[in-house]
Amino acid sequence: MTAALPPLREIIEQFDLGAKKSLGQHFLLDLNITRKIARAASVCAADTVLEIGPGPGGLTRALLETGARVIAIERDRRCIDALQMLSGHFGGKFSIIEADAMTADEAALTGAAAPVKIIANLPYNISTELLIKWLKTGPALWSEMALMFQKEVADRILAAPGSKTYGRLSVIAQAASLPSRAFDLPARAFTPPPKVQSTVVLFAPPKDQWNHLGALEKVTQAAFSQRRKMVRTSLKAAFGDRLQQALDKSGVLETQRAEELSVGQFKHLAELL
Repeated sequence: MTAALPPLREIIEQFDLGAKKSLGQHFLLDLNITRKIARAASVCAADTVLEIGPGPGGLTRALLETGARVIAIERDRRCIDALQMLSGHFGGKFSIIEADAMTADEAALTGAAAPVKIIANLPYNISTELLIKWLKTGPALWSEMALMFQKEVADRILAAPGSKTYGRLSVIAQAASLPSRAFDLPARAFTPPPKVQSTVVLFAPPKDQWNHLGALEKVTQAAFSQRRKMVRTSLKAAFGDRLQQALDKSGVLETQRAEELSVGQFKHLAELL
């Protein structure tokens, strides 16, 4: 079906879509790669997909090829104009909303279609903020996410206790979802090439709903802001005089450091807070 569409490079030239550094844009134009992302997320005709920052539409085309309905959020007016042709070409299954993903109300935009699959080649400069936002919203909004990050950010998301990359993002992501690495991409896969490798990470809903992310943010902020100190010191700011009782109930030794605590122990501490 996409054979009748102009090649993406022609679209970029026609609409003057040079990637803007201020928007963190790095376009994916290779349909082999974008189709691989769609397959990794098991996108099918029954799905509604929320795409963030579609740019000239490389990933969008791959998603629409599956027969899925795609709702895109884009703040760059140049890209919105360039993407308009997709709606008619794919039988009206594509709609685009001009908005800033950082402030958009995704639940209102997707309406009765929720939960949706969120799939995006995220702008690197806001990728972690968007992830935390969606993790807080939870499975009421999304049934699965397939998101592109800088590889070092993906490594932090997936890190295990005791590793150098284990930190706040690891704990929050693993407490609120089941993340897994789909595949890595070299810089040359993008236009323009970023200075780093990239990774697609899949997020499945947790087995049990857990609603203490706000408290978990406070606990992890206290613990990892002084990660080389023992928790009897670092967690004092969060718990005050109740710290020892909280440590005892969660099975945490006062001499442990933040990087040694499991996600389960952090979740228990958050519940106690």
